[in-house]
Amino acid sequence: MNNNNLLKREKKGRSFLGKVVSNTMHKTLGVVVERKVKHPILGKYLLRSKKYSVHNEIGTFNIGDMVSIRECKPVSKTKAWEVVDTIAKAKEI
Repeated sequence: MNNNNLLKREKKGRSFLGKVVSNTMHKTLGVVVERKVKHPILGKYLLRSKKYSVHNEIGTFNIGDMVSIRECKPVSKTKAWEVVDTIAKAKEI
């Protein structure tokens, strides 16, 4: 295999889009990821959410920003996710 192909290959693992809900911690963001799940009996779509602690080495993110996150090696006890990039900035009031 060529060395150029190894450098261009992206990291594998899960990735999600979520909203920043906490940015008070040092180098850590709280990101909520929402997904729709179909109820097995009723057939309705329910909204399920989960909060992830995400590693933020550089960059400033405000509450309400939409970000893309991906799985990485564990950084601490609760952090095994990292920010990839910003999808949309929060609207200022």
